[in-house]
Amino acid sequence: MQHALSLAALTGLAALSAATSGFAADKVLTVYTYESFNADWGPGPEIKKAFEATCGCTLKFVSAEDGVALLNKLKLEGKSSPADIVLGLDNNLIAEARATGLFAPSEIDTGAVTIPGGFADDTFVPFDYGYFDVVYDSQAMSAPPTSLDDLVHGDKDQKIVIEDPRTSTPGLGMLLWFKSVYGDDAADAWKAMKDRVLTVTPGWSEAYGLFTGGEAPMVLSYTTSPTYHEIEENSERYKAANISDGLYIQVEVAARTAMADDPELAKEFLAFMISPAFQDVIPTTNWMLPAAPTSSPLPAAFDRVVTPDKTLSFPPETVADNRKAWIDEWLDAMSAR
Repeated sequence: MQHALSLAALTGLAALSAATSGFAADKVLTVYTYESFNADWGPGPEIKKAFEATCGCTLKFVSAEDGVALLNKLKLEGKSSPADIVLGLDNNLIAEARATGLFAPSEIDTGAVTIPGGFADDTFVPFDYGYFDVVYDSQAMSAPPTSLDDLVHGDKDQKIVIEDPRTSTPGLGMLLWFKSVYGDDAADAWKAMKDRVLTVTPGWSEAYGLFTGGEAPMVLSYTTSPTYHEIEENSERYKAANISDGLYIQVEVAARTAMADDPELAKEFLAFMISPAFQDVIPTTNWMLPAAPTSSPLPAAFDRVVTPDKTLSFPPETVADNRKAWIDEWLDAMSAR
């Protein structure tokens, strides 16, 4: 009898567990993000595991090539988009993203967020930041550029791989970097440099793969990119150039959509995003700098990351107002003969 009761109890528990699991499986948070975030080696898998351990839900990532592609995808889908969260836009896309009317205020406390130069927005929540830079192969280059003029007017045989500003946030970042330094002379700078450009890729992953594959000694990437090689490969071969003009900052952000099926769950994720449980994962998987406190100090290699004397940026509204014209200017310059 006791055995039968125990068996009945276990059967009941199993049924309850199955019912609970079914309920949890029905509670899905769909997060649009970029491909490298959700790669096996990116932060996505660890973030998924950590959030699912607390939310009683399934976290579903849907990937696009890059941040610009994310916004384009959301615009195409409009109010019928299944996205609850969009993670991977940046400070240069905020005004354009807000203008779609597809995002809702975060309604979370962002007091823990610390970004150089400050950051405040009631909708878009930062999860990391970094600086765009020229990363070079020290075995292939003995004299890396120390200014944008060095890059523009340097040896045409020493090529750089860059990303397309129409489809890539790093590509857009480089466009804005040039514009912030050269102003009305940016087109002339691009014309002078175009023969140094080996190719223009749709996104960062392709560009960096060509660079590490030895196709070019330089690539447009981040000051933190060499940190990956130092920590993961015990190599100091790849380095970030120390550009005297200053570096353009990228602040990566996430926001909940106005169409989110479960707004409270979406807000829960945004709050989780700026907690140590999320921030601890970012430095050594996304290879960016955390936007909020981590539970312990970063690895010593981060102490050697190039820090610019001058942080460059445009207000998001300025980028939104001029992005198309500046991209057209870039296209004309790069196709000029």
